[in-house]
Amino acid sequence: MAPRTPGTSGTPEGSATERLVLVEDLTVDFTAGDDDTVRAVDGLSFSLTAGRAIGLVGESGSGKSTVASALLGLHRGTGARVGGTVRVAGTDVGTASDRELRALRGAVAAMVFQDPLSSLDPYYAVGDQIAEVYRVHTDATRRAARARAVEVLDRVGIPDAARRARSRPHEFSGGMRQRALIAMALACEPRLLIADEPTTALDVTVQAQILDLLHDLRHETGMGLLLVTHDVGVAAESVDEVLVMRHGREIERGPVVDVLGAPKDTYTRTLLSAVPRVDAPVERAPAARDTGAPLIEAVGLRREFRRGRRTVTAVDGVSLTVAPGETLGIVGESGSGKTTLGRMLVRLLDPTAGTLGYRGTEIGAASEKELRPYRRELQMIFQDPVSSLNPRRSVGESVADPLRAAGALAEGEIVERVRGLLERVGLDPDRYDRYPHEFSGGQRQRVGIARALAAEPRLIVCDEPVSALDVTTQAQVVALLAELQRELGLALVFIAHDLAVVRQVSDRIAVMKDGRIVEQGTVEEVYGAPSEAYTKQLLAAVPALDPVLAAARRAARRELPVPVAPAGEAALT
Repeated sequence: MAPRTPGTSGTPEGSATERLVLVEDLTVDFTAGDDDTVRAVDGLSFSLTAGRAIGLVGESGSGKSTVASALLGLHRGTGARVGGTVRVAGTDVGTASDRELRALRGAVAAMVFQDPLSSLDPYYAVGDQIAEVYRVHTDATRRAARARAVEVLDRVGIPDAARRARSRPHEFSGGMRQRALIAMALACEPRLLIADEPTTALDVTVQAQILDLLHDLRHETGMGLLLVTHDVGVAAESVDEVLVMRHGREIERGPVVDVLGAPKDTYTRTLLSAVPRVDAPVERAPAARDTGAPLIEAVGLRREFRRGRRTVTAVDGVSLTVAPGETLGIVGESGSGKTTLGRMLVRLLDPTAGTLGYRGTEIGAASEKELRPYRRELQMIFQDPVSSLNPRRSVGESVADPLRAAGALAEGEIVERVRGLLERVGLDPDRYDRYPHEFSGGQRQRVGIARALAAEPRLIVCDEPVSALDVTTQAQVVALLAELQRELGLALVFIAHDLAVVRQVSDRIAVMKDGRIVEQGTVEEVYGAPSEAYTKQLLAAVPALDPVLAAARRAARRELPVPVAPAGEAALT
């Protein structure tokens, strides 16, 4: 996409004085019952000029996404009450007609939403959806719109863009879907891009690619960027100014170097202290590990999937051991086989080949009947607590399932046991009868932990348990797992794409790529002196809290080879 002609709106040359966004005393209220209202945004004011970037940073529920939606008038017709003044490129969003808002959205200001899978229509090709947006705001023909779709897909780094424009969203990886959403937003060359958590749940290398893309586009086109994120490291890499929010209010605002380097407010300092770092000392009390026979031992594990006439090898010859009381961290990009391996370790998936020993017994080829005595000892915490909890059942009933399956306790004893488990993971036991939608993301993850503990397991596989949580909630869940491990002597397999979190909780690390373990060792060995180029590439992609260091890492990443899609992911696309 070519930069705009110098002198026109949104160019770098003209960006110093053009005010793209002006927000004054913004309030947003939502109805929370017959008479109750919740104030999601309370008296917020800020501005943004062309070519600059501001980051809205804070925990879940702080009002960040509500502000982003207010800039495009997306609360209109929802019952929300919006007060104050919001101007975008001179348009008063609060008083604009529906026709004026349609002209604003897409052509002047565009938004990249958090979940690309739900933002893209599953029935239509990605290129057709981009072309449709382009035609709404221009007089382009169908052919010209399709050509534009291919052009912007190529610009955001989609390989073989002309062919991939005909693919549907499910045929794209998570990172590619996010790139497609950015391409859609850029189709009409907007002067303002609003990115709402654009890298949440993406692995570190894809996250780095997305952030580098936004950085390059902003400097090439002169567009303004409003970035919504709970990840302080992402803000450090991407914006000029940071606005820290809590309970809908501004807590602190200023240049990113000042706010992150010398925060004035206690809450900002708390946010920063909760961010795990790959370069900081880890203060972790050692678990009581048994140095004798391993609890679980995998030798040459392999798992294949059929995709039509093709065979995809998701895990290829993996060997590892986990001792009682030990934490093994497994890291790698999306599609590297981490989750498939984790599911095989607890026999939710059958190995295609290889052996899997648990407490000296081969269970890799065991029948369901033979596995039954071991099921309660092998548990899993899933990545998405929303989809792993039944929305029609109370959380208490969901946690009670393993106890009822065991059949060893009376109903009254089960209820008391579940209430005790809820309390142990930091939840109010009186919320036994509440449903999953009545809990926050962090609370739902605690419910998942309670359910895994109900069966008194010896090994828990934690599959991305904190990937979509804000930093403070993430720190709380990690601390809870560490505390439970020390108290109960649990062995943990901690799967994550966040290398800083894995370093914080693990005794040993296994790095996966293309279904294989390419490097394995202690935390000190893997993080302090990695031997594989791939491990070094992962570490270079980790966001840095220091904006100066972040810029240096971005420059270093440009010197590294361009990563290719993992084998499993490529086969699916």
